[in-house]
Amino acid sequence: MRIDRPKVNALSRLLLDDLAATFDAFGEELPGAVVVWGGERVFAAGADINELAEPSQAVELLASFRRAFDTIAAFPRATIAAISGYALGGGMELALACDLRVASVAARLGQPEILLGLIPGAGGTQRLARLVGPARAKDLVLTGRQVGADEALRIGLVDRVVAADDALTDALALASELAAGAVAAHGLAKRAVDVGGELSLADGLTLERELFEKVLATTDARVGMASFLRDGPGRARFVGE
Repeated sequence: MRIDRPKVNALSRLLLDDLAATFDAFGEELPGAVVVWGGERVFAAGADINELAEPSQAVELLASFRRAFDTIAAFPRATIAAISGYALGGGMELALACDLRVASVAARLGQPEILLGLIPGAGGTQRLARLVGPARAKDLVLTGRQVGADEALRIGLVDRVVAADDALTDALALASELAAGAVAAHGLAKRAVDVGGELSLADGLTLERELFEKVLATTDARVGMASFLRDGPGRARFVGE
């Protein structure tokens, strides 16, 4: 899925609504995985500042951010942000809404809202803190500084760092690998991690058990277990159901 709004892929209300609608449009015909990419120079440079100037517009824009990013986070397949160049503000929050992040060595990530007298409003205080921990999140949010790919990898902000021109290629290769797997289980595993993380340990374990019972009813679970007993691990050919 390519974000293409020259010059810097500023995230407007229209773009965000289109992004949410595109994910919704899959309906039951789900892909095996989704890669989100913004181009070679910029992943996304944040919210369209013109739409934050008026309070009423800002409220509508934030609602569009919430709707789009919640849609991506809840999507029942793996989502991968392929980050080339800058992912700042809302752009970094878009990457945070994805399950995995593949960054080129030239990538720069940050939450610079504080430099405008603002705070992140689309996940930069919440998804970021859950990903890298509260102290590191406060460092990035309170200073507004940008981090390079190596530091982002070290603190867990991105999952892979690749050569300058390879972010999209490597993200697509990872997506292809995941799409050949038990994709129905991917959705249930995502739900267990994301929803369970907001619950007590006891309630999270209960949710995990319930979702495990659901995955047992999938065709892929039967295929995977039969393949293991017959051929050993790693040889199953899943059908995505």
